[in-house]
Amino acid sequence: MAKRIVTFGEIMLRLAPEGYLRFFQNDTMQATFGGGEANVAVSLANYGMDASFVTKLPSHAIGQGAVNSLRALGVDTKDIVRGGERVGIYYLEKGASQRGSVCIYDRAYSAIQLAKREDFDWDKIFDGAD
Repeated sequence: MAKRIVTFGEIMLRLAPEGYLRFFQNDTMQATFGGGEANVAVSLANYGMDASFVTKLPSHAIGQGAVNSLRALGVDTKDIVRGGERVGIYYLEKGASQRGSVCIYDRAYSAIQLAKREDFDWDKIFDGAD
């Protein structure tokens, strides 16, 4: 039986102008979630592996949106800890032609940045993990 793969890190709210527009060239931004370790968990789940993502997120609607986005893609979210007040945000402006992409991070005081080791039950989290 395949063992569970555990990933741990920060998932952030990504705000990006549509297409290749620059910041504030229009009045809308697309909101999605991303982060290196979360992306790895999603990729593993897409390959049919039992992938789990661990982080700390607020229990408000934005934090729940991050959890829901992972669940929708087949990632196990049962070990996500709830608490704190902020989800980190990053703003992404996709590059076009010779203009490079721009990425601005706003992660100060996010739930995961303020998390403590004792917030996580690591024995439970790694039980059955490879």
